[in-house]
Amino acid sequence: MKRRDFFRNTTAAALSTSLVGSGRAAEANLSTSKGKRAQNIIFMVSDGMSTGTLNMADLLRQRKEGRSSNWLGLYRNNRVRRALMDTASASSLITDSAAASSAWGGGVRVNNGALNVGPDGQAHRPILQKFKQAGKAVGCVTTVPITHATPAGFCINSKSRGSMADIAEQYLGLRFDVMMGGGTEQFSADKRADKKDLFSQFSQQGYQVAQTRAAMLGAPAGQPLLGVFHEDGLPYSLDRANNTDLQKTIPTLAEMTSTAISRMQANKNGFVLQVEGGKVDWGAHANDVGALLYDQLAFDDAVQVAVDFADRDGNTLVVITTDHGNSDPALLYGPQANANFDRIQQFRHTNEWILTGISKDSTPAQLIERIEAAQGIVIKADEAAGLLTHYSQLDETGVYNPRKLPYRQLAALQTAHTSVGWAGMDHTADFVELAMLGPGSEQLPGLVKNTDLHNFLLKAAEVDHQTVDAK
Repeated sequence: MKRRDFFRNTTAAALSTSLVGSGRAAEANLSTSKGKRAQNIIFMVSDGMSTGTLNMADLLRQRKEGRSSNWLGLYRNNRVRRALMDTASASSLITDSAAASSAWGGGVRVNNGALNVGPDGQAHRPILQKFKQAGKAVGCVTTVPITHATPAGFCINSKSRGSMADIAEQYLGLRFDVMMGGGTEQFSADKRADKKDLFSQFSQQGYQVAQTRAAMLGAPAGQPLLGVFHEDGLPYSLDRANNTDLQKTIPTLAEMTSTAISRMQANKNGFVLQVEGGKVDWGAHANDVGALLYDQLAFDDAVQVAVDFADRDGNTLVVITTDHGNSDPALLYGPQANANFDRIQQFRHTNEWILTGISKDSTPAQLIERIEAAQGIVIKADEAAGLLTHYSQLDETGVYNPRKLPYRQLAALQTAHTSVGWAGMDHTADFVELAMLGPGSEQLPGLVKNTDLHNFLLKAAEVDHQTVDAK
């Protein structure tokens, strides 16, 4: 069966299996969008979100704020179609973010590390290029570099996700409407190896260029917007929330999402926006529970922005998912599990903040004091001394750890205080959560491959495949 026919031939009986509930209210709510075209699509990705991350963020929000997370609130109120998604790539059962986003972006599984370039070398046209050709406004916002794998998978073709300087140049030629995130080093003349000033080039091409939160919020409408707010990824949400300077200069994901929607919604043909909580993945790689859960909650705030707009608009399909699991964190059983987990409510800083403020000259007492100030956790003197031994020869491997800091060792010490454990420090092959609401959501079956979403989105927006497949 051709992939484009997959959803067309899905029966009503099969569709009913993906309902969260079978009550009349749920069925009535879902039936309101039947037969309608999705004028707009907001595709939301909490990168590297294992099910345990989703669950614990909901528990944290309930116990700290007395309310459900926005994502699981949609489940509790039977407002969405819900499915599981198979995330494998062409080269592995366990995908990386480039291949995962390319599955959605190009509709074909590619090898890990590639962006919309198949194992045979064939380039597959990314979905935002297709929607742009169809007359829609398009864009991406993220908490990691805007040139990173997940936004790039919706936008460009590249044999290597690591070619971020080239990806930034490709963005210039595409003239997408909104592109915001981190990664100043990919646009700044003093950081790029070729000394090209892409900020100036974007400005000369008619872009509003924003490098601060205030500049983003004050950018006049009517022009495309490039917002790049920090070198590499944006600061973790927990660290930002406890630093007034960062609050002034760095926008939240919810603010970027709201800004993008407000700028693109005037387009008569609608818009397509990808929203990525990219630092969720980085927190999982580091086994950094404070970074992980508070960035998941920041993503959850952006979910509410998208859903609120969709409720007002009535013609917007919202997709909420992740590209793969990562590290499979979990709240572990024990007599002090509740009290331990509740300590996370008082966290002021991430493990990254703790470890980057320590050196080989630090004393155990200084490390103990720093951890207590950041998280209210008091480790033992011998534990502090053991952690400091790693600063004599920093050698921990792992993704997004250029200084080779001892994240694994600190996370292991914290488990006794938070009751949160980890399966590892890398991606997993888990089938992942996928939820939709709005026009087209009623067509979602209970289990899909990641590649199925490419044609699903085009069909929901009634964009002709043959027309946009031709370059």
